[in-house]
Amino acid sequence: MSTVAVGVEPGRGSLRLLADRTVGPYVVGKLLSATGVWMHNITAAIVVFQLTGSAILVGAVSVAQFAPQIFLTPWSGARADRADRRRQLLAGRLLTGAGSGGLVVWMWTVGLSGGAGAAAVIVAAFVIGVGFSVGGPAMESLLPTLVRPGELAAAVALNTAPVTIARAAGPALGALLVAVSGPELAFGVAALCQVAFFAIVALCLDDAGRVAAVDSSFRAGLRHVRSDRRLTALLLGICVVGVGADPLITLTPSLAASLGAGDELAGALASTFGLGMALAFPLLGPCRRRFGLHRLAVGGQLVLAAGLAGLAASSTAPLALVSVGVAGIGMTASMTGLTTLIQQRTPDEFRGRVMSLWAVGFLGSRPLAAAVNGTLAEFTSLATALLTTVGILLLGAWAVGASRSAREPAHAGHGPRPAGAA
Repeated sequence: MSTVAVGVEPGRGSLRLLADRTVGPYVVGKLLSATGVWMHNITAAIVVFQLTGSAILVGAVSVAQFAPQIFLTPWSGARADRADRRRQLLAGRLLTGAGSGGLVVWMWTVGLSGGAGAAAVIVAAFVIGVGFSVGGPAMESLLPTLVRPGELAAAVALNTAPVTIARAAGPALGALLVAVSGPELAFGVAALCQVAFFAIVALCLDDAGRVAAVDSSFRAGLRHVRSDRRLTALLLGICVVGVGADPLITLTPSLAASLGAGDELAGALASTFGLGMALAFPLLGPCRRRFGLHRLAVGGQLVLAAGLAGLAASSTAPLALVSVGVAGIGMTASMTGLTTLIQQRTPDEFRGRVMSLWAVGFLGSRPLAAAVNGTLAEFTSLATALLTTVGILLLGAWAVGASRSAREPAHAGHGPRPAGAA
């Protein structure tokens, strides 16, 4: 692999890492892929809501997409610790692209209408979820191999940027394409984004992602996590952040309708959440240096909760958009802080399995969250669904905060946690 570790001084910031001939294309490819995913997500939510008018079925799309994380990601994480991570990432991108592309073919040949159309969208979401499950742990495990240990914090922040930008651009672009040309084009562009990432990874990375763990079983990974209570708490924190992100997809069509608006506001709400995430990005470095990663993570969870609470109380579109933007700021801070801490505390031989648990927590929590949010919105109120998520976030922030009984270990902020470190 054309890594940046050889012959390069440590300590490069995010901008210098972006100029690297391996890291730069990889980040751009991830940006394209994440944009395509968010385009598909918001388009699928709009289409299912148009076809059925049911928040529960909109939630079923998220359930179908993220349920495979629970069952397949542990297997793929163990495989990432004993096989070629690059090839595993490529396989995952192919499956993800097939989910969006296959739906386009279905629409051209069969069409979308009623319950059958909603079922086709849900099946496509399931295929995308399988792609995430196969390629996700390998993608997250590759990051530390592209940089020096001392550059990990900057690299994780940079690695968050594609998701942040895509979270803002993807829903807006998807909603725009639906409004202007229909869902076929939106799903088609989403598929092409996955093809582009596949091509970039195939051309820019070689097979050096292969590792050789002494015991590559998933049980060994679980034993490692159980032996580190703080790592367990951090993974729980990622799970809670995943729950906190769900209302901004599952509930956006219903939120827009409750405010007397349509698809355009649904896309605007989802994109404003991403815009808030993007606005937080330049603040991550100064906040990390001033407050430390742990406080950044806990504070981010609290800000995300405050934004969702404001959204529950919003009676107008401008107030809802401001609240969603605040939630986005908290999302970036919490996700970046928690993910960096997890990467720092994980030896490379366990990285695939630990990051599979990261994926199960962050993405695999979404099916339950989507089901609960859709059901609460359908049978009680949108405010009840949002405030339930706020309560979960507050509990998660308390758990992560309570897990830190001592200062950061000496190696924190300077690379992956050595094997056997306390």
